[in-house]
Amino acid sequence: QLIGIWYISEWIATGKPKAFQLVELGPGRGTLTDDILRVFNQLASLLSKCDVSIHLVEVSPKLSEIQALMLTGGKVQPNPEDKSAYMKGVSKTGIPIFWYRDIQDVPPGYSFYLAHEFFDALPIHKFQRTEKGWREVLVDLDPEVPDQLRFVLSPSSTPATQNFIQPEETRDHVEVCPDAGVIMQRLACRIEKDGGAALVADYGHDGTKTDTFRGFRNHQLHDVLRAPGTADLTADVDFSYLRKMTQGRTATLGPIKQREFLKNMGIDLRLQVLLQNSHDTATREQLLHSYDMLMNPEKMGDCFHFFALLPHHRLAHPDKKHQPESRSPLQPVAGFGELLLK
Repeated sequence: QLIGIWYISEWIATGKPKAFQLVELGPGRGTLTDDILRVFNQLASLLSKCDVSIHLVEVSPKLSEIQALMLTGGKVQPNPEDKSAYMKGVSKTGIPIFWYRDIQDVPPGYSFYLAHEFFDALPIHKFQRTEKGWREVLVDLDPEVPDQLRFVLSPSSTPATQNFIQPEETRDHVEVCPDAGVIMQRLACRIEKDGGAALVADYGHDGTKTDTFRGFRNHQLHDVLRAPGTADLTADVDFSYLRKMTQGRTATLGPIKQREFLKNMGIDLRLQVLLQNSHDTATREQLLHSYDMLMNPEKMGDCFHFFALLPHHRLAHPDKKHQPESRSPLQPVAGFGELLLK
């Protein structure tokens, strides 16, 4: 709900454009979009003159079915005339939804982008600094154990070593996700050209961590090389790399800890309202448990981060000398500064 508020707040701060697209990358089961749509519906009077549409970038046929069921009740049309989308439908609240396999298929226009636990699932290259220079970490068959994989270092430099290591790198072990770099460049180009904003929420660090590649199976840590294809593989997002990959086309904010972002977005106030409105103990306990999961530094409060891309003019005024009197003060960006309740 608070992410939905964030987009509306940015839409207001940029002068309430007549239309916006909400584009989610890797929407999972569609629950986040569903919650955001509920917020848009509750604020329908505010958005009444705005043409809102939802665009989901999803490669999995299975997940797109689950999303369609969640968001439209399953009423979708495959292969619509609109060539770029492979499926379309209408949300329960009457908002058009389109599905695409690639971000490049999403039509241009003022858009808000959302990448929640998206970048951490993309494949990475791993590199190790050695006395002979950088070497790539590769996967090989273990000659000692049948059907067992092992990590090895490349005997010499690889094309990836030459292309993906930043010259100023100080760490001894680095994980690089080229796919994330390409997607960031596309997002930055789109925001620079058409306006809007992107919000990235993920496990990550600002260029400080080294070896974060791990596997999870049934919510338990799992050896990444054992039984390939049966576990979720993840690596923490390197936000310093994402920032570099915008190539200065947009401004960036963060990463800031989830706990700070949600506090700045008014989660405490929201929790109070929800608790007052819920009349059974089970719902109250669920709310408190969910709040603790999101905010507790030991849980997701500190390991999950928020990061934003915005057009430069959203954060800095052009030269004030020409018309200093006509400049209205810039609206602060929600979530990234302290929440001041009047």
